[in-house]
Amino acid sequence: MDQEKIRQAVRLYLEGIGEDPDREGLVDTPDRVARMCEEIFGGLGKTPEEHLQKQFSTGSSDMVVVKDITFYSTCEHHLLPFYGKVHIGYIPDGKVVGLSKLARTVEVYARRPQIQEQLTGQIADALMTYLAPKGAMVMIEAEHTCMTMRGIKKPGSKTVTIATRGNFVDNYERQKTFMDMVRE
Repeated sequence: MDQEKIRQAVRLYLEGIGEDPDREGLVDTPDRVARMCEEIFGGLGKTPEEHLQKQFSTGSSDMVVVKDITFYSTCEHHLLPFYGKVHIGYIPDGKVVGLSKLARTVEVYARRPQIQEQLTGQIADALMTYLAPKGAMVMIEAEHTCMTMRGIKKPGSKTVTIATRGNFVDNYERQKTFMDMVRE
């Protein structure tokens, strides 16, 4: 990440909205924002492979579900946050992954500017690529500040996206089982 470019951009942004970037309360803001970008966009250039490669053998092919994984991301259209919960389910094909590795996979993709629909598919695709389960299903429920604090201004509204892969596609009974487990 180019910290200097970010600092310059923040100074210009502050000037553009009519602020004085040299006033006491704002003088360190370009540096703070540059450091913040390292954290909130830390998923750029990373893949979940390192997290999903540590696998364990299992004789079970019963569904594994991890629900309510909190995430924060940034809308690529307005550069405003969206946040919520990710629910992940998969059917192992001889291998499972440590449960925390699923949350780390979410973080890799959430920490970059993008849209929720893409985030949902990226997580499902990563499971299929690196874990190679029989199937995967991912659901994300999120509140978008680009919709709650500007534009239509409807706080509390949530967007729900779902991605199905492998033996979840067109298997509505399996999808219902996942949804029932998430809603418990």
